[in-house]
Amino acid sequence: MQEIYLDNHATTRVDSRVIEAMLPWMNDEFANAGSHTHGSGRRAAAMVEQCTERILGLLGAPNHELVYTSGATESINLAIFGTFSHPKQTRRGLLVGLADHRAVLDCAKRLKTLECSGPKLTGQKLSDQSYSVGYIKVKDAASQQAGAIDLEAFQEALNDKVAMVSVILGNNEIGTLQNIEPLAQACHNVGALLHIDATQAIGKIDFRAEDIQADFISFSAHKFYGPKGIGGLLVPKDRLRLRPQIIGGGQQNNLRSGTLNTPGIAGMCRALEVATEELPIEAQRLRILRNRLWDRLFESIAGLGLNGPPIEARAIQPAQSPARSWENRLPGNLNVRFPKVEGQSLMLKVPQLALSSGSACSSSDPSPSHVLQAIGLNDEEARSSLRFGIGRFNTTQEIDEAADRIVAAYNELRLFVA
Repeated sequence: MQEIYLDNHATTRVDSRVIEAMLPWMNDEFANAGSHTHGSGRRAAAMVEQCTERILGLLGAPNHELVYTSGATESINLAIFGTFSHPKQTRRGLLVGLADHRAVLDCAKRLKTLECSGPKLTGQKLSDQSYSVGYIKVKDAASQQAGAIDLEAFQEALNDKVAMVSVILGNNEIGTLQNIEPLAQACHNVGALLHIDATQAIGKIDFRAEDIQADFISFSAHKFYGPKGIGGLLVPKDRLRLRPQIIGGGQQNNLRSGTLNTPGIAGMCRALEVATEELPIEAQRLRILRNRLWDRLFESIAGLGLNGPPIEARAIQPAQSPARSWENRLPGNLNVRFPKVEGQSLMLKVPQLALSSGSACSSSDPSPSHVLQAIGLNDEEARSSLRFGIGRFNTTQEIDEAADRIVAAYNELRLFVA
């Protein structure tokens, strides 16, 4: 049997239309976009400029610049460390969500170990010269928005000492979609910047940067059927105060030096075009497949639990953008808790299925998922969970086959723990 790939939150297969768009920039038009002394280089530069305008348009980001990076992790690093290491940055506080991606949480952890590079204020104590990090709790497993930022806790933590708040838009494990507008408004009311990790959401939901009013937005092409190794950071046009983290060459207005990945840029642009064009139909198709998988598992396994928002939850319709409709959950996400059976053991019984017990970036960490712990699950419940990421190339037949194999493997394992 051919492997059934259900790990589309970790990465996605590159769409053939994307590969077609990339090939010319690998073969015939391979010049460096920074080489303006000849026609080949100028053509490459023109393509990058056209793709940049197209991507900004598709993302609804007329008030942002686009900085190309190697992916969302680098974008997150640039947003956080670029903000806090700027020599004119006087604020010391960072707030992050407890259910954020490890790329954000590890940046926060590192930031706490650094000494402030900003100005030392008169009479400042040595203890005031370090950065502070606050972790915002999220709504628990019983909530209709499990995993979303607890707004009351957020308001209590936010003050005029906070330089930046970082929040995940679409959770990479339990699929929770965060309503960003009230967070953005609260941040801007106290002069704080808002960074959004939109890695899982872009290409999967109707997204417009101008609607959510975030300052920095990070994303990766390989999450929406584009190539690996290319991503972006949306930066306000005035750039506020952002210090580059990679120097040498001065590319991209000195915000991120290095030779531009022209094939990757062409691929990311085409991938976003395809995702945007097909979004209404594809999102509904993924919801149908996800619900089908959940129904088949739920009917066959007594005590099966759903991690994250209910899949039947009503759409979020922010007052500021009533035309947009989001479910509380990413359309292709399903995170399931299997009673009395460890998720890792279950995965070993179904080698034909590509699944995950959590974030790919945390797969080498034996600890239970921090996201599941953040919504109140205990260690046993967290370890008994599996994440299904349903994507563009999955079929109804694959979903049915996956469900049958999971149920059979679960029943076999239960014989040993009954």
